[in-house]
Amino acid sequence: MSDGFDRRTLLKYTGALGAAGVITTTLSACGGGPKSTNDAGDGKGGTSENLTVVIGYGNDQTWDPLMTASAFAVAGNHHIYEGLLDTDPITRKPYAALATEIPSDLNATTWKFTLRDGAKWHDGKPVTADDVVFTYQRALDADVPTLANSFLAGWLKEAKKVDEKTVELHLNFPFPDGAARLTLAKIMPKHVFGSKKGLDAAITGKAVGSGPYKQTSHTPKSNTEFEAFADYNGPRKANFKKMNWLTIVDAPARVAKISGGSAGAQISDNIPYGDISQLEKGGLKVEGGAGMNHLFLMFNTKHKPFDDVRVRQALFYAIDTDRMIKSALKGHGKASTSFLDEANPTYRKAKTVYAYDPDKAKKLLKDAGVSDLKVTLDGSNVSWIAECLPTIKASWDAIGVKTELNIQETGALFTKLDQKKDFQVVASASNPNQFGLDADLILRYNYGPKNLWMTTYSKWGSTSDAKRLFKQMDAATKEADAEKKKQMTQEYIDVVAENAVLYPVVHNELVTAWDAKKITGIQPQPYPGVNLLKAKPA
Repeated sequence: MSDGFDRRTLLKYTGALGAAGVITTTLSACGGGPKSTNDAGDGKGGTSENLTVVIGYGNDQTWDPLMTASAFAVAGNHHIYEGLLDTDPITRKPYAALATEIPSDLNATTWKFTLRDGAKWHDGKPVTADDVVFTYQRALDADVPTLANSFLAGWLKEAKKVDEKTVELHLNFPFPDGAARLTLAKIMPKHVFGSKKGLDAAITGKAVGSGPYKQTSHTPKSNTEFEAFADYNGPRKANFKKMNWLTIVDAPARVAKISGGSAGAQISDNIPYGDISQLEKGGLKVEGGAGMNHLFLMFNTKHKPFDDVRVRQALFYAIDTDRMIKSALKGHGKASTSFLDEANPTYRKAKTVYAYDPDKAKKLLKDAGVSDLKVTLDGSNVSWIAECLPTIKASWDAIGVKTELNIQETGALFTKLDQKKDFQVVASASNPNQFGLDADLILRYNYGPKNLWMTTYSKWGSTSDAKRLFKQMDAATKEADAEKKKQMTQEYIDVVAENAVLYPVVHNELVTAWDAKKITGIQPQPYPGVNLLKAKPA
Protein backbone atom coordinates (compact mmCIF):
# COMPACT_ATOMS: atom_id res chain seq x y z
CA MET A 1 0.00 0.00 0.00
CA SER A 2 3.01 2.32 0.10
CA ASP A 3 3.22 2.87 -3.67
CA GLY A 4 2.54 6.40 -4.81
CA PHE A 5 2.85 8.13 -1.44
CA ASP A 6 5.51 10.81 -1.32
CA ARG A 7 6.68 13.43 1.15
CA ARG A 8 4.08 15.90 -0.04
CA THR A 9 1.28 13.45 0.71
CA LEU A 10 2.69 12.98 4.21
CA LEU A 11 2.68 16.70 4.81
CA LYS A 12 -0.88 17.07 3.64
CA TYR A 13 -2.28 14.60 6.18
CA THR A 14 -1.50 16.94 9.05
CA GLY A 15 -3.75 19.60 7.57
CA ALA A 16 -0.69 21.83 7.75
CA LEU A 17 -0.29 22.72 4.10
CA GLY A 18 -2.31 25.76 3.22
CA ALA A 19 -2.77 27.67 0.00
CA ALA A 20 0.65 26.85 -1.39
CA GLY A 21 0.50 23.81 -3.60
CA VAL A 22 -3.21 23.06 -3.29
CA ILE A 23 -4.89 22.01 -6.54
CA THR A 24 -8.20 23.73 -7.15
CA THR A 25 -10.95 21.29 -8.10
CA THR A 26 -14.66 21.40 -8.77
CA LEU A 27 -16.40 18.08 -8.34
CA SER A 28 -19.87 18.76 -9.62
CA ALA A 29 -21.95 19.59 -12.60
CA CYS A 30 -23.77 22.00 -10.32
CA GLY A 31 -21.68 24.85 -11.57
CA GLY A 32 -18.09 26.05 -11.35
CA GLY A 33 -16.15 28.89 -9.89
CA PRO A 34 -15.98 30.32 -6.41
CA LYS A 35 -19.30 30.63 -4.61
CA SER A 36 -18.22 32.11 -1.30
CA THR A 37 -20.99 34.70 -1.45
CA ASN A 38 -23.72 32.38 -2.74
CA ASP A 39 -26.22 30.61 -0.48
CA ALA A 40 -28.03 27.30 -0.65
CA GLY A 41 -31.45 28.79 -1.26
CA ASP A 42 -33.05 32.16 -1.59
CA GLY A 43 -29.98 34.36 -1.22
CA LYS A 44 -31.07 35.44 2.28
CA GLY A 45 -29.52 32.62 4.25
CA GLY A 46 -31.39 29.73 2.67
CA THR A 47 -34.85 28.27 3.02
CA SER A 48 -36.20 25.96 5.71
CA GLU A 49 -34.90 23.03 3.68
CA ASN A 50 -31.59 24.61 2.63
CA LEU A 51 -28.85 25.53 5.08
CA THR A 52 -25.92 27.89 4.69
CA VAL A 53 -23.04 27.39 7.12
CA VAL A 54 -19.99 29.52 7.80
CA ILE A 55 -16.78 27.80 8.89
CA GLY A 56 -13.98 30.00 10.19
CA TYR A 57 -11.21 27.79 8.81
CA GLY A 58 -9.85 27.06 5.33
CA ASN A 59 -11.20 24.27 3.11
CA ASP A 60 -8.15 23.96 0.87
CA GLN A 61 -6.60 20.89 2.48
CA THR A 62 -7.07 17.15 1.98
CA TRP A 63 -10.52 15.59 2.39
CA ASP A 64 -9.12 12.06 2.70
CA PRO A 65 -10.85 10.99 5.95
CA LEU A 66 -7.90 8.85 7.07
CA MET A 67 -5.41 11.64 6.54
CA THR A 68 -6.97 15.00 7.25
CA ALA A 69 -6.68 17.16 10.33
CA SER A 70 -8.32 20.12 8.56
CA ALA A 71 -11.10 21.48 10.77
CA PHE A 72 -13.30 22.10 7.72
CA ALA A 73 -12.75 18.68 6.15
CA VAL A 74 -13.02 16.71 9.40
CA ALA A 75 -16.37 18.36 10.15
CA GLY A 76 -17.62 17.91 6.60
CA ASN A 77 -16.60 14.26 6.45
CA HIS A 78 -18.77 13.40 9.46
CA HIS A 79 -21.75 14.20 7.22
CA ILE A 80 -20.42 12.33 4.16
CA TYR A 81 -18.77 9.21 5.53
CA GLU A 82 -19.58 6.64 8.20
CA GLY A 83 -17.45 4.46 10.42
CA LEU A 84 -18.50 1.02 11.54
CA LEU A 85 -19.29 2.96 14.70
CA ASP A 86 -19.63 6.71 14.99
CA THR A 87 -19.85 8.89 18.08
CA ASP A 88 -22.03 11.65 19.47
CA PRO A 89 -20.23 14.95 18.75
CA ILE A 90 -20.41 16.07 22.39
CA THR A 91 -20.44 12.99 24.64
CA ARG A 92 -18.43 10.87 22.17
CA LYS A 93 -20.56 7.89 23.11
CA PRO A 94 -20.36 5.38 20.24
CA TYR A 95 -23.38 4.28 18.23
CA ALA A 96 -23.82 1.80 15.37
CA ALA A 97 -23.37 3.53 12.00
CA LEU A 98 -22.45 1.25 9.07
CA ALA A 99 -22.45 -1.65 11.50
CA THR A 100 -25.76 -2.89 12.86
CA GLU A 101 -24.67 -2.90 16.52
CA ILE A 102 -21.85 -2.27 18.97
CA PRO A 103 -20.01 -5.45 19.99
CA SER A 104 -21.49 -6.81 23.22
CA ASP A 105 -18.10 -7.40 24.84
CA LEU A 106 -15.70 -4.52 24.26
CA ASN A 107 -13.13 -6.24 26.48
CA ALA A 108 -12.81 -9.04 23.92
CA THR A 109 -9.92 -9.10 21.46
CA THR A 110 -12.19 -9.90 18.49
CA TRP A 111 -15.02 -7.56 17.52
CA LYS A 112 -17.50 -8.81 14.94
CA PHE A 113 -19.58 -6.44 12.82
CA THR A 114 -22.44 -6.99 10.39
CA LEU A 115 -22.93 -4.24 7.81
CA ARG A 116 -26.28 -2.49 7.50
CA ASP A 117 -28.58 -4.01 4.90
CA GLY A 118 -29.03 -1.77 1.88
CA ALA A 119 -26.11 0.55 2.67
CA LYS A 120 -24.95 2.23 -0.53
CA TRP A 121 -22.18 4.52 -1.63
CA HIS A 122 -23.14 7.90 -3.03
CA ASP A 123 -22.53 6.58 -6.53
CA GLY A 124 -25.18 3.90 -5.95
CA LYS A 125 -22.93 0.86 -5.51
CA PRO A 126 -23.38 -1.34 -2.41
CA VAL A 127 -21.11 -1.12 0.63
CA THR A 128 -19.28 -4.41 1.13
CA ALA A 129 -16.91 -6.05 3.58
CA ASP A 130 -14.16 -5.53 0.99
CA ASP A 131 -14.53 -1.77 1.45
CA VAL A 132 -14.13 -2.14 5.21
CA VAL A 133 -11.03 -4.33 4.89
CA PHE A 134 -9.54 -1.93 2.32
CA THR A 135 -10.03 1.00 4.69
CA TYR A 136 -8.50 -0.72 7.71
CA GLN A 137 -5.59 -2.19 5.75
CA ARG A 138 -4.73 1.31 4.65
CA ALA A 139 -5.17 2.79 8.15
CA LEU A 140 -2.96 0.09 9.72
CA ASP A 141 -0.21 0.08 7.10
CA ALA A 142 2.87 1.64 8.71
CA ASP A 143 4.18 2.61 5.26
CA VAL A 144 1.10 4.69 4.46
CA PRO A 145 1.18 8.15 6.08
CA THR A 146 -2.32 8.32 7.54
CA LEU A 147 -3.24 10.21 10.67
CA ALA A 148 -5.64 7.40 11.55
CA ASN A 149 -2.66 5.07 11.95
CA SER A 150 -1.48 6.88 15.07
CA PHE A 151 -4.89 6.41 16.68
CA LEU A 152 -5.41 2.75 15.68
CA ALA A 153 -2.17 0.87 15.08
CA GLY A 154 -1.06 0.46 18.67
CA TRP A 155 -4.06 -1.62 19.72
CA LEU A 156 -5.70 -2.85 16.50
CA LYS A 157 -4.04 -5.74 14.66
CA GLU A 158 -6.14 -6.33 11.54
CA ALA A 159 -9.55 -6.40 9.85
CA LYS A 160 -10.73 -9.68 8.29
CA LYS A 161 -13.60 -10.39 5.93
CA VAL A 162 -15.96 -13.13 7.12
CA ASP A 163 -18.43 -12.80 4.25
CA GLU A 164 -19.81 -10.01 2.02
CA LYS A 165 -21.67 -8.40 4.96
CA THR A 166 -19.50 -9.37 7.93
CA VAL A 167 -16.06 -8.31 9.17
CA GLU A 168 -13.98 -8.96 12.26
CA LEU A 169 -11.53 -6.61 13.92
CA HIS A 170 -8.73 -8.40 15.76
CA LEU A 171 -7.13 -6.45 18.64
CA ASN A 172 -3.62 -6.78 20.04
CA PHE A 173 -5.02 -6.57 23.59
CA PRO A 174 -8.34 -5.63 25.20
CA PHE A 175 -9.01 -1.95 24.51
CA PRO A 176 -12.61 -0.83 25.17
CA ASP A 177 -11.70 2.81 24.41
CA GLY A 178 -11.17 1.73 20.82
CA ALA A 179 -14.91 1.58 20.13
CA ALA A 180 -15.14 5.38 20.07
CA ARG A 181 -12.05 5.58 17.87
CA LEU A 182 -13.67 3.61 15.06
CA THR A 183 -15.33 6.84 13.95
CA LEU A 184 -11.83 7.94 12.87
CA ALA A 185 -11.70 5.07 10.38
CA LYS A 186 -14.38 6.36 8.03
CA ILE A 187 -15.09 3.57 5.58
CA MET A 188 -14.08 4.45 2.02
CA PRO A 189 -15.25 2.79 -1.22
CA LYS A 190 -12.47 0.63 -2.64
CA HIS A 191 -13.73 1.03 -6.19
CA VAL A 192 -13.32 4.83 -5.91
CA PHE A 193 -10.19 5.21 -3.77
CA GLY A 194 -8.38 1.91 -4.33
CA SER A 195 -5.90 3.42 -6.77
CA LYS A 196 -3.32 6.18 -6.62
CA LYS A 197 -5.51 8.29 -8.93
CA GLY A 198 -8.46 7.88 -6.60
CA LEU A 199 -6.48 8.78 -3.50
CA ASP A 200 -4.97 11.80 -5.25
CA ALA A 201 -8.53 12.96 -5.92
CA ALA A 202 -9.37 12.57 -2.21
CA ILE A 203 -6.37 14.70 -1.31
CA THR A 204 -7.62 17.48 -3.57
CA GLY A 205 -11.17 17.39 -2.30
CA LYS A 206 -13.18 14.48 -3.67
CA ALA A 207 -15.42 12.76 -1.11
CA VAL A 208 -17.66 9.74 -1.75
CA GLY A 209 -19.20 8.10 1.29
CA SER A 210 -22.25 6.25 2.56
CA GLY A 211 -23.48 8.95 4.93
CA PRO A 212 -26.64 11.08 4.94
CA TYR A 213 -25.17 13.88 2.79
CA LYS A 214 -23.25 13.62 -0.44
CA GLN A 215 -20.77 16.17 -1.69
CA THR A 216 -21.98 17.89 -4.85
CA SER A 217 -19.25 20.46 -5.37
CA HIS A 218 -15.98 21.52 -3.81
CA THR A 219 -14.15 24.76 -4.49
CA PRO A 220 -11.05 25.18 -2.31
CA LYS A 221 -10.74 28.51 -0.48
CA SER A 222 -14.42 29.15 -1.18
CA ASN A 223 -17.07 26.55 -0.32
CA THR A 224 -18.27 22.96 -0.38
CA GLU A 225 -21.85 21.98 -1.22
CA PHE A 226 -23.86 18.98 -0.02
CA GLU A 227 -27.27 17.51 -0.66
CA ALA A 228 -29.30 14.83 1.10
CA PHE A 229 -28.50 11.31 -0.10
CA ALA A 230 -31.86 9.78 -1.07
CA ASP A 231 -30.72 6.16 -0.59
CA TYR A 232 -29.31 6.66 2.91
CA ASN A 233 -30.95 4.25 5.38
CA GLY A 234 -28.80 4.73 8.48
CA PRO A 235 -29.38 6.19 11.96
CA ARG A 236 -28.64 9.90 11.26
CA LYS A 237 -30.85 10.96 8.37
CA ALA A 238 -30.37 14.26 6.54
CA ASN A 239 -32.82 16.95 7.66
CA PHE A 240 -31.87 19.51 5.02
CA LYS A 241 -32.17 19.07 1.26
CA LYS A 242 -29.02 21.06 0.60
CA MET A 243 -26.18 22.60 2.57
CA ASN A 244 -23.59 25.14 1.45
CA TRP A 245 -20.56 25.44 3.71
CA LEU A 246 -18.62 28.67 3.20
CA THR A 247 -15.05 29.16 4.34
CA ILE A 248 -14.58 32.67 5.78
CA VAL A 249 -11.36 32.95 7.77
CA ASP A 250 -11.57 36.74 8.13
CA ALA A 251 -13.42 37.37 11.40
CA PRO A 252 -15.29 40.60 10.46
CA ALA A 253 -16.52 39.06 7.21
CA ARG A 254 -17.59 35.92 9.05
CA VAL A 255 -19.61 37.89 11.58
CA ALA A 256 -21.15 40.04 8.86
CA LYS A 257 -22.33 36.94 7.00
CA ILE A 258 -24.60 35.85 9.86
CA SER A 259 -25.61 39.31 11.11
CA GLY A 260 -28.63 41.51 10.44
CA GLY A 261 -31.90 41.08 8.63
CA SER A 262 -30.21 40.16 5.35
CA ALA A 263 -27.86 37.59 6.89
CA GLY A 264 -26.54 35.13 4.32
CA ALA A 265 -26.10 32.17 6.66
CA GLN A 266 -27.88 30.56 9.61
CA ILE A 267 -24.90 29.27 11.60
CA SER A 268 -21.20 29.99 12.10
CA ASP A 269 -18.45 28.56 14.23
CA ASN A 270 -15.34 30.40 15.51
CA ILE A 271 -17.18 33.52 16.68
CA PRO A 272 -14.84 36.26 18.00
CA TYR A 273 -15.37 36.93 21.71
CA GLY A 274 -15.79 40.65 21.15
CA ASP A 275 -18.78 40.06 18.85
CA ILE A 276 -20.83 37.84 21.17
CA SER A 277 -22.90 40.64 22.69
CA GLN A 278 -23.63 42.24 19.30
CA LEU A 279 -24.85 38.97 17.83
CA GLU A 280 -27.03 38.19 20.84
CA LYS A 281 -28.62 41.62 20.60
CA GLY A 282 -29.30 40.89 16.95
CA GLY A 283 -31.38 37.86 17.91
CA LEU A 284 -28.87 35.05 17.42
CA LYS A 285 -28.23 32.23 19.85
CA VAL A 286 -24.56 32.30 20.89
CA GLU A 287 -22.97 29.57 22.99
CA GLY A 288 -19.45 28.43 23.73
CA GLY A 289 -17.90 25.05 24.33
CA ALA A 290 -14.88 24.59 26.59
CA GLY A 291 -12.46 21.76 25.90
CA MET A 292 -8.97 21.05 24.58
CA ASN A 293 -8.78 24.07 22.28
CA HIS A 294 -5.59 25.84 23.17
CA LEU A 295 -2.79 28.17 22.26
CA PHE A 296 0.44 26.20 22.41
CA LEU A 297 4.12 27.02 22.26
CA MET A 298 6.43 24.63 20.44
CA PHE A 299 10.21 24.87 20.64
CA ASN A 300 12.85 23.80 18.15
CA THR A 301 14.97 21.73 20.51
CA LYS A 302 17.83 21.59 17.99
CA HIS A 303 18.12 25.37 18.05
CA LYS A 304 20.13 26.46 21.08
CA PRO A 305 19.34 27.45 23.80
CA PHE A 306 15.93 25.74 23.45
CA ASP A 307 17.55 22.34 23.91
CA ASP A 308 17.78 23.33 27.60
CA VAL A 309 14.55 22.57 29.44
CA ARG A 310 15.21 25.47 31.83
CA VAL A 311 14.97 27.95 28.96
CA ARG A 312 11.71 26.45 27.74
CA GLN A 313 10.27 26.50 31.25
CA ALA A 314 11.43 30.08 31.79
CA LEU A 315 9.51 31.33 28.76
CA PHE A 316 6.33 29.63 30.01
CA TYR A 317 6.68 31.03 33.54
CA ALA A 318 7.20 34.52 32.09
CA ILE A 319 3.80 34.73 30.37
CA ASP A 320 1.14 36.83 32.11
CA THR A 321 -1.73 34.46 31.35
CA ASP A 322 -4.27 36.40 33.45
CA ARG A 323 -3.64 39.46 31.31
CA MET A 324 -3.95 37.37 28.15
CA ILE A 325 -7.26 35.85 29.25
CA LYS A 326 -8.70 39.20 30.23
CA SER A 327 -7.56 41.28 27.26
CA ALA A 328 -7.38 38.87 24.32
CA LEU A 329 -9.85 36.15 25.28
CA LYS A 330 -12.38 38.42 27.05
CA GLY A 331 -12.54 35.93 29.92
CA HIS A 332 -13.27 32.91 27.71
CA GLY A 333 -10.26 30.87 28.72
CA LYS A 334 -8.23 29.34 31.53
CA ALA A 335 -4.51 29.14 32.13
CA SER A 336 -3.30 25.61 31.44
CA THR A 337 -2.61 23.51 34.52
CA SER A 338 -2.08 20.31 32.50
CA PHE A 339 -1.80 19.30 28.89
CA LEU A 340 -5.46 18.28 29.27
CA ASP A 341 -8.26 20.76 29.88
CA GLU A 342 -9.91 20.67 33.31
CA ALA A 343 -13.13 19.07 32.01
CA ASN A 344 -11.34 16.00 30.65
CA PRO A 345 -12.15 12.84 32.66
CA THR A 346 -8.43 12.06 33.05
CA TYR A 347 -7.45 15.59 34.12
CA ARG A 348 -5.26 16.11 37.15
CA LYS A 349 -3.23 19.21 37.85
CA ALA A 350 0.27 18.54 36.58
CA LYS A 351 3.22 18.55 38.96
CA THR A 352 4.67 21.41 36.93
CA VAL A 353 2.23 24.31 36.52
CA TYR A 354 3.45 27.43 34.71
CA ALA A 355 1.79 30.07 36.85
CA TYR A 356 2.94 33.60 36.07
CA ASP A 357 6.29 34.03 37.85
CA PRO A 358 8.72 36.41 36.12
CA ASP A 359 11.27 36.13 38.92
CA LYS A 360 11.41 32.37 38.53
CA ALA A 361 11.71 32.82 34.78
CA LYS A 362 14.72 35.10 35.23
CA LYS A 363 16.37 32.65 37.61
CA LEU A 364 15.91 29.73 35.24
CA LEU A 365 17.54 31.69 32.42
CA LYS A 366 20.40 32.65 34.71
CA ASP A 367 20.85 29.04 35.86
CA ALA A 368 20.97 28.00 32.21
CA GLY A 369 23.69 30.58 31.56
CA VAL A 370 21.51 32.46 29.10
CA SER A 371 21.55 36.25 28.82
CA ASP A 372 20.58 38.78 26.17
CA LEU A 373 18.29 36.21 24.58
CA LYS A 374 16.61 37.24 21.33
CA VAL A 375 13.58 35.27 20.20
CA THR A 376 11.58 35.28 16.98
CA LEU A 377 8.11 33.99 17.79
CA ASP A 378 6.41 32.62 14.66
CA GLY A 379 2.66 32.86 15.19
CA SER A 380 -0.46 31.76 13.33
CA ASN A 381 -2.81 34.48 12.09
CA VAL A 382 -5.91 32.75 13.53
CA SER A 383 -7.76 35.77 14.91
CA TRP A 384 -7.74 34.92 18.62
CA ILE A 385 -4.14 33.67 18.47
CA ALA A 386 -3.01 36.92 16.89
CA GLU A 387 -4.70 38.81 19.72
CA CYS A 388 -2.85 36.73 22.34
CA LEU A 389 0.64 37.13 20.90
CA PRO A 390 1.26 40.73 22.00
CA THR A 391 0.86 39.61 25.63
CA ILE A 392 3.54 36.96 25.13
CA LYS A 393 5.88 39.51 23.57
CA ALA A 394 5.30 42.02 26.37
CA SER A 395 5.84 39.32 29.00
CA TRP A 396 9.10 38.12 27.48
CA ASP A 397 10.35 41.65 26.86
CA ALA A 398 9.69 42.37 30.57
CA ILE A 399 12.22 39.71 31.68
CA GLY A 400 14.85 40.93 29.25
CA VAL A 401 14.11 38.59 26.34
CA LYS A 402 13.99 40.71 23.22
CA THR A 403 11.06 39.34 21.24
CA GLU A 404 10.07 39.77 17.61
CA LEU A 405 6.63 38.62 16.47
CA ASN A 406 6.30 37.06 13.03
CA ILE A 407 2.56 36.55 12.50
CA GLN A 408 1.70 34.72 9.28
CA GLU A 409 -0.97 32.69 7.54
CA THR A 410 -1.26 29.29 9.18
CA GLY A 411 -0.62 27.37 5.97
CA ALA A 412 2.53 29.36 5.28
CA LEU A 413 3.75 28.81 8.83
CA PHE A 414 3.41 25.05 8.67
CA THR A 415 4.79 24.87 5.15
CA LYS A 416 7.92 26.43 6.64
CA LEU A 417 8.01 23.73 9.29
CA ASP A 418 7.31 20.97 6.76
CA GLN A 419 10.24 22.18 4.69
CA LYS A 420 12.45 21.86 7.79
CA LYS A 421 13.38 25.53 7.80
CA ASP A 422 14.94 26.78 10.99
CA PHE A 423 12.78 28.38 13.67
CA GLN A 424 12.97 29.11 17.38
CA VAL A 425 9.46 29.12 18.84
CA VAL A 426 6.02 28.65 17.25
CA ALA A 427 2.68 29.76 18.70
CA SER A 428 -0.46 28.32 17.16
CA ALA A 429 -3.78 26.69 17.95
CA SER A 430 -4.59 23.00 18.33
CA ASN A 431 -7.57 20.94 19.37
CA PRO A 432 -7.28 17.12 19.42
CA ASN A 433 -10.89 16.99 20.69
CA GLN A 434 -12.00 16.90 17.05
CA PHE A 435 -10.73 13.30 17.12
CA GLY A 436 -11.95 12.27 20.57
CA LEU A 437 -11.91 12.76 24.32
CA ASP A 438 -9.71 10.01 25.70
CA ALA A 439 -6.36 11.20 26.98
CA ASP A 440 -4.32 8.56 25.15
CA LEU A 441 -5.71 9.74 21.81
CA ILE A 442 -5.21 13.42 22.70
CA LEU A 443 -1.57 12.97 23.67
CA ARG A 444 -0.78 10.80 20.67
CA TYR A 445 -1.94 13.53 18.33
CA ASN A 446 1.10 15.57 19.38
CA TYR A 447 3.44 13.05 20.99
CA GLY A 448 4.74 9.83 19.46
CA PRO A 449 7.96 8.39 18.00
CA LYS A 450 6.78 8.78 14.38
CA ASN A 451 4.79 11.95 14.88
CA LEU A 452 5.63 14.98 12.73
CA TRP A 453 5.34 17.21 15.79
CA MET A 454 8.11 15.25 17.50
CA THR A 455 10.33 14.39 14.53
CA THR A 456 10.15 17.14 11.91
CA TYR A 457 8.92 20.07 13.98
CA SER A 458 10.22 20.09 17.58
CA LYS A 459 12.97 17.54 16.76
CA TRP A 460 12.64 16.17 20.30
CA GLY A 461 11.41 12.66 19.48
CA SER A 462 14.88 11.08 19.30
CA THR A 463 15.99 12.26 22.76
CA SER A 464 16.32 9.90 25.71
CA ASP A 465 13.59 11.81 27.58
CA ALA A 466 11.21 11.37 24.65
CA LYS A 467 11.93 7.67 24.33
CA ARG A 468 11.16 7.15 28.02
CA LEU A 469 7.92 9.08 27.58
CA PHE A 470 6.85 6.95 24.63
CA LYS A 471 7.43 3.77 26.66
CA GLN A 472 5.26 5.17 29.46
CA MET A 473 2.53 6.01 26.96
CA ASP A 474 2.57 2.51 25.48
CA ALA A 475 2.39 0.91 28.92
CA ALA A 476 -0.61 3.04 29.88
CA THR A 477 -2.38 2.18 26.62
CA LYS A 478 -2.07 -1.55 27.33
CA GLU A 479 -3.17 -1.33 30.96
CA ALA A 480 -6.51 -3.10 31.41
CA ASP A 481 -7.49 -1.65 34.78
CA ALA A 482 -9.22 1.69 34.16
CA GLU A 483 -8.10 3.41 37.36
CA LYS A 484 -4.51 2.27 37.00
CA LYS A 485 -4.52 3.39 33.35
CA LYS A 486 -5.73 6.82 34.46
CA GLN A 487 -2.97 7.08 37.05
CA MET A 488 -0.29 6.00 34.58
CA THR A 489 -1.59 8.52 32.05
CA GLN A 490 -1.50 11.32 34.60
CA GLU A 491 2.08 10.39 35.45
CA TYR A 492 3.30 10.61 31.87
CA ILE A 493 1.42 13.88 31.39
CA ASP A 494 3.60 15.18 34.24
CA VAL A 495 6.61 14.33 32.07
CA VAL A 496 5.10 16.23 29.15
CA ALA A 497 4.50 19.25 31.40
CA GLU A 498 8.01 19.22 32.84
CA ASN A 499 9.73 19.05 29.45
CA ALA A 500 7.62 21.87 27.93
CA VAL A 501 8.47 21.00 24.33
CA LEU A 502 4.96 21.45 22.93
CA TYR A 503 2.58 22.62 25.61
CA PRO A 504 -0.58 24.71 26.05
CA VAL A 505 -0.45 28.24 27.43
CA VAL A 506 -4.22 28.62 27.76
CA HIS A 507 -7.29 26.52 27.03
CA ASN A 508 -10.12 28.59 25.58
CA GLU A 509 -13.75 28.30 24.55
CA LEU A 510 -14.88 28.06 20.97
CA VAL A 511 -18.11 29.92 20.26
CA THR A 512 -20.91 29.08 17.82
CA ALA A 513 -23.73 31.42 16.75
CA TRP A 514 -26.94 30.44 14.99
CA ASP A 515 -30.42 31.66 14.12
CA ALA A 516 -32.70 29.62 16.39
CA LYS A 517 -35.71 30.82 14.38
CA LYS A 518 -34.42 28.88 11.39
CA ILE A 519 -32.48 25.94 12.80
CA THR A 520 -32.83 23.79 15.93
CA GLY A 521 -30.92 20.92 17.53
CA ILE A 522 -27.56 22.66 17.52
CA GLN A 523 -24.90 21.38 19.92
CA PRO A 524 -22.06 23.93 20.24
CA GLN A 525 -18.77 22.05 20.00
CA PRO A 526 -15.62 22.59 22.06
CA TYR A 527 -13.63 22.00 18.86
CA PRO A 528 -13.70 23.58 15.37
CA GLY A 529 -16.49 23.06 12.89
CA VAL A 530 -20.14 22.08 13.30
CA ASN A 531 -22.03 18.78 13.40
CA LEU A 532 -25.51 19.04 11.92
CA LEU A 533 -26.60 15.40 12.08
CA LYS A 534 -29.11 16.25 14.82
CA ALA A 535 -30.04 19.68 13.49
CA LYS A 536 -33.43 20.38 11.88
CA PRO A 537 -35.21 23.32 10.25
CA ALA A 538 -37.08 25.32 12.89
